Amino acid sequence: MSHQHPEQDPRIDPRHGPFLKMMSEVNAAKPDANNREEVLAAANHPAAIAREEQMIKLYNAADNEALASRDGLRITRESIVSEPDGNTINLSIIRPDTNETLPCLYYIHGGGMATLSCFYGSYQTWGRLLAHQGVAVIMVDFRNALRPSSVPEVAPFPAGLNDCVSGYLWTCENAGALGIDAKQITITGESGGGNLGIATTMKLIRDGQNNLPKSLYALCPFIAGEWPQAQYPSSSEHDGIFIRVGNNRTALAYGIEALTAKDPLAWPHFAIEDDVKDFPSTVIRVNEFDPLRDEGIGFYRLLLRAGVKAQCIQTMGTCHASELFCSILPDISTAAARDIAGFARR
Repeated sequence: MSHQHPEQDPRIDPRHGPFLKMMSEVNAAKPDANNREEVLAAANHPAAIAREEQMIKLYNAADNEALASRDGLRITRESIVSEPDGNTINLSIIRPDTNETLPCLYYIHGGGMATLSCFYGSYQTWGRLLAHQGVAVIMVDFRNALRPSSVPEVAPFPAGLNDCVSGYLWTCENAGALGIDAKQITITGESGGGNLGIATTMKLIRDGQNNLPKSLYALCPFIAGEWPQAQYPSSSEHDGIFIRVGNNRTALAYGIEALTAKDPLAWPHFAIEDDVKDFPSTVIRVNEFDPLRDEGIGFYRLLLRAGVKAQCIQTMGTCHASELFCSILPDISTAAARDIAGFARR
């Protein structure tokens, strides 16, 4: 079945159909760009901004109170200073309304390290769904590389990574006031957030930080930086099913110099065994019909070779990051939230 009409593929959960049809119509293939300035100009073209505003409306309309109620939760927002640039970033804090000291999920949103915000309705639903599993959730809105999140600055690598590390360290330092156990923090995130979750873990270890995460749970990590690759067949077989990766635009936006240098902090696909040998217990979760599926599996196998306690889960019949489609696939979202929170509590 051609990926030009994924909504007709009988192997994919049919509930994806209308969404995949819409995305195939609006997410046309794009040619390579020449430099970051060209990518920024395209992203700031009035037509591109109008399309993004429509997508944000869809993300906010996906706020699902029926699936993940605000009742029983304490939801706050915190602004903190990130280092080393001294910029301000925002954190969304969602936890059960209890005085109990809880395990924590430090969540990093997706969007190719370039777009989106954890304050969009779809992400707030996901955060509440996770918190309803008995954990505290701290979601970080870092500097995107292309379009602003809830903070106005956009900047390439390592800005977003520095913000994620800063938010994590702030969480550890304020664990008592937040009612979380600093020794039970799991870093998690999907897509670009999976990249940043892996990179944050790697940088914390490299920097010799005392407060290391207890575990890591990366969903559909976006880590190769260059697509398609023959070693990752899904990068060509499934390109165009929801997302497209077959051009250099994200690499130019986020860190083309780091890609050329094969820096694993920007693109963890380049990590070697020595880079990950001290990683905590890790889960890599991938989707069957995702162009990123095979690079996630490849990273899982790297962890095994390095002696890390790791497992890989594939969600059958789904496309990229389907676990976060809370209004479309509520059963899959709930099962994934239970697994992530259960992993964090163990």
